[in-house]
Amino acid sequence: MDTKAIRLVAKNSKAYHDYFIEEKFETGIALAGTEVKSIRGGKVNLKDSFCIVKDGQLHVHGMHISPYEKGNIFNKDPLRARQLLMHKREILRLFAKVKQDGYALIPLSIYFKGPRVKLEIGLAKGKKLYDKREAAAAKDAKREMDRTMKTRRSSSY
Repeated sequence: MDTKAIRLVAKNSKAYHDYFIEEKFETGIALAGTEVKSIRGGKVNLKDSFCIVKDGQLHVHGMHISPYEKGNIFNKDPLRARQLLMHKREILRLFAKVKQDGYALIPLSIYFKGPRVKLEIGLAKGKKLYDKREAAAAKDAKREMDRTMKTRRSSSY
């Protein structure tokens, strides 16, 4: 078991709403020092981000890391493409799956594992509108059932 502390910084909830997540992968991410400090402060947004494989390397696009307030000239562009760190054979396996119709690589969460910043990406297949409605209906039904069980438990005492 890994004894390093994991601290979640940001989660992409929209990804779970828009996609079926079939597999999850943990990747490292190449960042500048001021970007790491900004992430420590929680100033990161994964909402419209996606990953692509280009020239045998994995990159994340659309991930917004706000400039560090005390960073002055060392700050980087908030929306620049950042390289993800994975083994070459894993990248090639993901590239083969993404070439299939309907699959995408979507960042799910960013977190600290010890002193290192990690990005969890998911191999995702897009949901249709009726799938989203079905998921929302199931979530509402579960919430209603939990509410009923809670009131039933509290009234039986």
